[in-house]
Amino acid sequence: MSEVKKIATRESYGNALVELGREHTDLVVLDADLAGATKTEIFKKAFPERFLDCGIAEANMAGIAAGLSTCGKVPFMSSFAMFAAGRAYEQVRNAIGYPHLNVKIGATHAGISVGEDGATHQCLEDLALMREIPGMVVINPSDDIEAKAAVKAAYEHVGPVYLRFGRLAIPVFNDNEDYKFEIGKGIVLKEGKDVTIFATGLEVSETLAAEKMLAADGIDAEIINIHTIKPIDAELVAASAAKTGKVVTVEEHSIIGGLGSAVCEVLCEKAPAKVLRIGVNDTFGESGPAPELIAKYGLDAESIYKKVKAFVKEN
Repeated sequence: MSEVKKIATRESYGNALVELGREHTDLVVLDADLAGATKTEIFKKAFPERFLDCGIAEANMAGIAAGLSTCGKVPFMSSFAMFAAGRAYEQVRNAIGYPHLNVKIGATHAGISVGEDGATHQCLEDLALMREIPGMVVINPSDDIEAKAAVKAAYEHVGPVYLRFGRLAIPVFNDNEDYKFEIGKGIVLKEGKDVTIFATGLEVSETLAAEKMLAADGIDAEIINIHTIKPIDAELVAASAAKTGKVVTVEEHSIIGGLGSAVCEVLCEKAPAKVLRIGVNDTFGESGPAPELIAKYGLDAESIYKKVKAFVKEN
């Protein structure tokens, strides 16, 4: 059996920027002294005249990106999620979101899988912060193929977009001919009748692995990839919940304000159902190897399997 191909979505981001840069001369990339880590260095080598290193000044970078967007450019500002969504929040909100400017935010090193960089760099709040900004599109791709498609879609979308990427290499599974990425549209990866599991980002592949364990126990789970947290695919969320009656959300983010909250907001209005939110439970992360942290915080396939099984069998 061949080994599953794994690629970090931050790599996908860098490669996608170069591909788009060849086609679109208005695309410019900004970074905050982290080009090697965010992989924007790939774009820098290909198009040095369209790359700006703003130094360790993320708030200023947001202002520069805003200005460039008013001059006909399509800027992708890049940094770790903790800095792009956290440190620069006020400028992203007021300089980019408020005037609804055409700026794309490439946020890498999101979630607990930042690993050894530790709690201060493991941003578990970014989806919540960005989802609150009016008009901001929020995308959390699940693998290399989806990440590249998301970058292309972000370029084509007119308005602010937040793109979330990871440091850890994760399985590539969207390599089927009929794969299609569309902002605001979830993807049904497997139909089922007993429970719906909505997953996002690196947790999609973990959920797919958990589904096999659930199937072995006779639990027929519907698996849906929600790559766009905002605007969320409310129609699909409500329809699936109405069909199965039980819903689980899985995210490498706080259970407060991210995918779990977005799904619950839809369901309380359109299709009330019992919900289990799997994510980081109102706590900070810690330093350690990414796979071990994912397991410790209950975000690995085995943990998802056990939690969903217990949830389904509750009544």
